[in-house]
Amino acid sequence: MKKYIILIGILWGIACQSFADKQSSWSTAGFYELKNSGRKVYNMNVAWRFRKGDIPDAWQTNYPDSLWEVVNIPHGLEYLPEKASGCVNYQGIAWYRKHFSFPAELKGKKIFLYFEGIMGKSKIWVNGQLLSEHFGGYLPVAVDISEIVKPGEDNIVAVCTDNSNDPAYPPGKPQETLDFSYFGGIYRDCHLITHNHIFITDPNYENETAGGGIFVGYDRVSEQSAEVLLKLQVKNVTEQTFQGKINYILEDTVGRKVAGLTQKLHIKAGQTAERNGKMEVRVPSLWSPEHPNLYWLIVTVKDAAGKTIDGYKQRIGIRSIEFRGKDGFWLNGKPYPFPLIGANRHQDFAVVGNALPNSMHWRDAKKLREAGLKVIRNAHYPQDPAFMDACDELGLFVIVNTPGWQFWNNDPIFGERVYADIRNMVRRDRNHPSVWLWEPILNETWYPADFAEKVRHIVEEEYPYPGCYCACDETARGKEYYAIRYTHPATGDAGWESRESNDTVTYFTREWGDNVDDWNSHNSPSRVDRSWGEKPMLIQANHYASPSYKYTCYETLYQTGRQHAGGCLWHSFDHQRGYHPDPFYGGLMDVFRQPKYAYYMFMAQREKTEPMIYIAHEMTPFSPSDVTVYSNCDEVRLTFCKDGETRIYHKEKRNTGMPSPIVIFRDIYDFMHDKELSRAGKQEEVYLLAEGLIDGKVVAREIKRPARRPAKIIMWVDDNGKKLTADGSDFVTVVAAIADQQGNIKRLNKDEIRFTVKGPASIVGEESGFVNPKPIEWGTAPVLIRSGLQPGKITVHAEVLLKGSQMPVAGEVTFESVAPGFQMLYAPQEAEKLNTRNMEKNGDKTTNFELKKEIQKLQQELNSIRLKEVERQQGEFEK
Repeated sequence: MKKYIILIGILWGIACQSFADKQSSWSTAGFYELKNSGRKVYNMNVAWRFRKGDIPDAWQTNYPDSLWEVVNIPHGLEYLPEKASGCVNYQGIAWYRKHFSFPAELKGKKIFLYFEGIMGKSKIWVNGQLLSEHFGGYLPVAVDISEIVKPGEDNIVAVCTDNSNDPAYPPGKPQETLDFSYFGGIYRDCHLITHNHIFITDPNYENETAGGGIFVGYDRVSEQSAEVLLKLQVKNVTEQTFQGKINYILEDTVGRKVAGLTQKLHIKAGQTAERNGKMEVRVPSLWSPEHPNLYWLIVTVKDAAGKTIDGYKQRIGIRSIEFRGKDGFWLNGKPYPFPLIGANRHQDFAVVGNALPNSMHWRDAKKLREAGLKVIRNAHYPQDPAFMDACDELGLFVIVNTPGWQFWNNDPIFGERVYADIRNMVRRDRNHPSVWLWEPILNETWYPADFAEKVRHIVEEEYPYPGCYCACDETARGKEYYAIRYTHPATGDAGWESRESNDTVTYFTREWGDNVDDWNSHNSPSRVDRSWGEKPMLIQANHYASPSYKYTCYETLYQTGRQHAGGCLWHSFDHQRGYHPDPFYGGLMDVFRQPKYAYYMFMAQREKTEPMIYIAHEMTPFSPSDVTVYSNCDEVRLTFCKDGETRIYHKEKRNTGMPSPIVIFRDIYDFMHDKELSRAGKQEEVYLLAEGLIDGKVVAREIKRPARRPAKIIMWVDDNGKKLTADGSDFVTVVAAIADQQGNIKRLNKDEIRFTVKGPASIVGEESGFVNPKPIEWGTAPVLIRSGLQPGKITVHAEVLLKGSQMPVAGEVTFESVAPGFQMLYAPQEAEKLNTRNMEKNGDKTTNFELKKEIQKLQQELNSIRLKEVERQQGEFEK
C-alpha cells in the first residue's frame, strides 16, 4: 500500500506542475475555477473499473475488481454500430468502481463528488457508505464525501447504474416504444470539488426554491445601460461566526472591469446567508445570436482580513427577452428582425451513444451555428452543460426541455419526480444567456388537467427575474396558461396549423420538416441516409426548403407574420431510436456529423456577411442534368464545360419567403459530353464553376470536377478548430476519403479502409469489430480518435483493406493533443492497464508509416506508366 500511495504522490506532483496555470474551456458544476480562491476542481474521469450485470456485493471496499475492464468516462456501457436503432443497446444493471487518493493537505476541506449525468437509476457508495439513490439520467448528482474520504489512502467510489425500463421516473416510457434510445452508464463528466467550510453553495445540491449558489438576472436592459441582478447563497459549517464581505467584479473578455459591488457578510456558525444586490453596467455589450457578447462575473468571499475564502467565475451575457403576443419576439428592447430558424437536437453520436466529451458538444453547436441556425430545442431532456456553454459562446438560443415523451404515470411518485426535474433543470441552466424558453410540459403527452398550470408556476418560482417564459403545445391541456404556444403556421403543415389568433399569444413551431407515410412505416422524403447519394439528398433539401405541396418548411416559416416567431427543424443530426429498427435519417448531418446537401441549403439562408456557395452536384455518370447551387449571394454565376458557356442567376427580390431560394440551372450536365472530352485527353475542360456575387463582386467561389481513377486517400481532422485534449476521454473525428490524383473525392467508391494510430491516442471502439476497418460510404470513412493521458503528436494512417499494386495510395494526417486544464485523480496502476490495452489494439510499436507510404507512391508512379500503354491499346482497338 505504501508503494501505491507513493506512486500516486508522484503523479500528483507532476499534475500540479503541469496544470496549475491552465484554465479549462468548460464550466464545472455551473462555475469556472478561479485561481487562489480556496476552491479547486479535479477531473475524476480516468481509470474506472467497469462490469455489466448485477453484482450485489460490488459496493464493498474489499470487493475484488482487478479482472474488471478499465474505462474512462464519459462512458456509455458499450460501443454501438453506426446503425444502432431498434433497441440493440444494452439495458440493465452495470457497475463502476474507482480507486483514488489525494494529498493530505486537503484534510479538513469540504469535498463534493459531482456527476453531471448517470443514466437511469443510480446508487453511489464511497468507501462502503451509500450516499445517494437517484432517479433520472439527465441532471446532476452531487454527494458530500467530506467525512468519508481518507487523505493519503486508497478511496473507492462504487456506482451502480440501471438503464432498464422503469415507469416510476421520467421519461418513463419503455425504450421499445420510445423514439430515442436511453443508452446508459456514467455518460457525462465526474468532478471532485474541494473548498473551505465557508463556501458558496451548489443550487442542485441545496434543493431550495430559486436558491443555492449564484443567481444572475437582468432588468432595464438597453444599449445605454443594464442592471445585473445578483443573488448569492453562502454557507458556514464551521463552529464560529464569520464576518467578511462578498466582492463582485464584472469584466469583459479582455479583462477590463466594467462594474463591481461589495457587500458585508455576517453568518453565524452552522447557518446559511443569502445576499441580493445589483450592478449597473453602462453601455453594455448585449448578447444576441449575431453578437454573443459575454462577460466574466468574478465572485469572491473574503474574511475580515481580506483573505479570499471561496470564489469562482461565471460567464454571463446581458440581454432581455420579451414575447409581445401579436408583435412577436423582442430581443434587447427591439423587435427581432426575422424568424428564428433552428433545429432539435438529440445528444447521441456514432459508436459512443450519449457518451460524448465536452469538445464534441461544442463542435455540434459550432456546426449548427455555421449552418445559420439560431435556436436549438433540447429534445427531449436537458443536455450536457458543455453544450449550454457552447451555445452561450457561439450565439445559439436554447429551448430547455423537461425529460419526457408521450408518457404519463398516475402514480404520484412519477409526478413528484417530474416536478423535481423541472426545478433542477432551471437551477442548473438559469444563468445561461442562451436560454430562450423553458419547456416544462412533457412532450406530446396527455398529462392531467392541472399539470400545465402547476409546472408553469414551478418555473416562475425558480426563475423570479424578468425574461422568464414557458412554452406549451397549442393542442395540449392547459395551453391557456402559456403566452408562447407551439403550432404550425397557417401556410404550413395541412391540418396542424393554428386555428385561433389570440393577440396575447406568440406562436412557434417546435418541430417541422419530418414527413412520413405513417407512424409505423416511417418512409419519408425527409429521411435520407447520406450514403444514398445525390438525388435523395436533393429531394430532402428541397423538402426542407420549399416543396411543391403544402407543408411547413423554411419558406412557410418566412411567410408568417411577427406573431409566429419561427420554428425548429426535426432534426439536426441522424440519431438512434428505440421503437423503430431504422435510425432517424432526417438530419442535416449524419451520426458522425458529416453534412448532407440540406446542411448547405440551410447555410445559404444565413446573412450575407458570411458569403457562401456550394455546388450540390458530383458529376458522376448518374448525376442529374440539372445543376443545383446553394448560395446566399445576390447573384450566382455558373460556368460549365460545354463550350465554356456561362449562365447567371439573379436572386429575385422578395418581401416574404426564405432569404435565398434554391438555384437550379437546367439541362447543364451531360456525361456523354464528359466522355467525349475525356477520350480526347481534355479532362481539364470538364468542370463546373460557381461564383457568388454581392454588389457585382465575386465573394464566394467553388469549382467541381468529376472524380477520375481512385489514386489516393486524403484525410482531415474534423475538429472545428477545437484541439484534442489529453485527458483520456476526449476524442475527435478523423475522416478518410478516396480521391483521384487531383484530390477530387470518388463518391461512388466502395473500398474498405483500415486505420492505425501512432502516438498517445487510440481508435474509439476498435475492439468492437465494426469500427475498423470501415467501409467507404459516399466517398468517406470517419473514425473516432481518443486521446491518451499525455499530450503529443498523433498520426492517423489509413489504407485500403485489399492490397494490390493498383490500389489507392495510403493517407496520413498528423495533429497534436494538448494538456488538460484540470488535475486528474486516478490510481496509476489502473491507468497503466488502460494504456497497455490501447497500445496493443493500435499496434503502435510495429507500424512503419513512412516506409509503407513511400513504397505505395513508387508503385503508383510505375502503374501510371503502365496505364498509359493500356489506354493507348484500348483507344487503337476502338478505332
